[in-house]
Amino acid sequence: MSRPRIVIVGAGFAGYRTARELSRMSRGKADITLLNPTDYFLYLPLLPQVAAGILEPRRVTVSLSGTLPRVRLVLGEADGIDLDGQTVHYTDPEGGEGTLPYDRLVLAVGSVNKLLPIPGVAEHAHGFRGLPEALYLRDHVTRQVELAAAADDPKSCAARCTFVVVGAGYTGTEVAAHGQLYTDAQVRKHPLREGMRPRWLLLDVAPRVLPELDEHLSRTADRTLRERGVEVRMGTSVKEATPNGVLLTDGEFVETRTLVWCVGVRPDPLVEGTGQPLERGRLIVDPYLQLPGHPEVFACGDAAAVPDLNNPGTYTPMTAQHAWRHGKAVARNVAASLGVGDKRPYRHKDLGFVVDLGGAKAAANPLGIPLSGPAAGAVTRGYHLAAMPGNRVRVAADWLLDSVLPRQAVQLGLVRSWSVPLDTASPELPRVPGGPERRQKAGARSGPGAATARDTQSGERASEPPAKNQPGGEPAKQQPGGEPAKNQPGGEPAGPGPADEPHKAPGPVRRTDETPAEGDS
Repeated sequence: MSRPRIVIVGAGFAGYRTARELSRMSRGKADITLLNPTDYFLYLPLLPQVAAGILEPRRVTVSLSGTLPRVRLVLGEADGIDLDGQTVHYTDPEGGEGTLPYDRLVLAVGSVNKLLPIPGVAEHAHGFRGLPEALYLRDHVTRQVELAAAADDPKSCAARCTFVVVGAGYTGTEVAAHGQLYTDAQVRKHPLREGMRPRWLLLDVAPRVLPELDEHLSRTADRTLRERGVEVRMGTSVKEATPNGVLLTDGEFVETRTLVWCVGVRPDPLVEGTGQPLERGRLIVDPYLQLPGHPEVFACGDAAAVPDLNNPGTYTPMTAQHAWRHGKAVARNVAASLGVGDKRPYRHKDLGFVVDLGGAKAAANPLGIPLSGPAAGAVTRGYHLAAMPGNRVRVAADWLLDSVLPRQAVQLGLVRSWSVPLDTASPELPRVPGGPERRQKAGARSGPGAATARDTQSGERASEPPAKNQPGGEPAKQQPGGEPAKNQPGGEPAGPGPADEPHKAPGPVRRTDETPAEGDS
């Protein structure tokens, strides 16, 4: 008798945890295949520290093949699921196609970038969802400060050392906090014109920073940012983005070469193509994280609407904490479906939240105990070390070195502006010359018909990097920062969102964000 075939799509928080737990529980009695576009798990919460030069990129990546014994890794992106035929179609990094049959399927595909219908954002902003974007931002910020220090024109100097971050949730708050410390350290070595210093703006339409968390964390973060000189503007966002700056909703035009978009995410478009019921783009599952009508299919993480049994009538939010726990619950229930153990519904207990504000500062409420300052900083770093599935010693070593040595503010030039466009659903895959041209349009873009403010979850950190569109694309306009931006999608209107589409019949499906190949119907 052949062993059962388990296919896991996505290796973010939910998918990685599922694979790790199943590898341990199956003990070689099942064939486990993990489909992911990269060969690493990305610990997304520490990405701002990569952009700020505290951690080296490999510190926040964990090798899949090195940490998942008895799991077969297949590099590729899922672009079609046949629920009736029980197969997953995928495309590998070089454009080749393949099919994976399954007896049990775990969809942990996560989320993708979402844009608001704001002119110019797709052309002139960059996101912060993947490692290439963090590396690009570090180079870009470093370059702007160096160019500002050498500029003879005061106006050019001021524009280059002005940095605008949109979205005051987890990611935006941490990017602004770490970015301000990084640029202040840099100008001590490269002084700007007399009387000038780097200017950071944090914008959000919400009434307060970290609106999804309790007010203690919000007040702590707000106070820390303002004390450092970050301009925190609540109830304000971007009305239009241009090559030379941004027009704010309050009428002010801010000259800048840097616009960082941390507004929100939407569930992966792959789940839309299954034809199954959705809740705001997320695949509806039962409390055991199984797809109704397809007990062999499980879904978890940002792409799954998991009932919150502690708050009947609601679904668990799209956070890393829930995705990590989803993975453990799915692994247990998949094993139970194969006769190992008993399945259990997903329940969670809030253990608190931590927000890293750079240096020794943080905001935290472990087990409901409000903390701030160095105590919160110690708890935050301890939490991350405990939560990381690998690289703990290397991360701790980088933190130690950062505390006693100055950071190396250099441009590596590894990622160019055109290779990390905002209007993409694959921030973990930088565009490369000559790469595959498929699936170049993301499910979200700026312009009429794009996501609405109601749909955008500005306060939620993505629990895992999305795994979608392949490199390739269309010409774009000039990027902020003075680099020609090639092969970046423009801001054409998107189609109706998942809430506006009728459910499709099950069967062979393809991603809704895919450009059909010639001959496809």
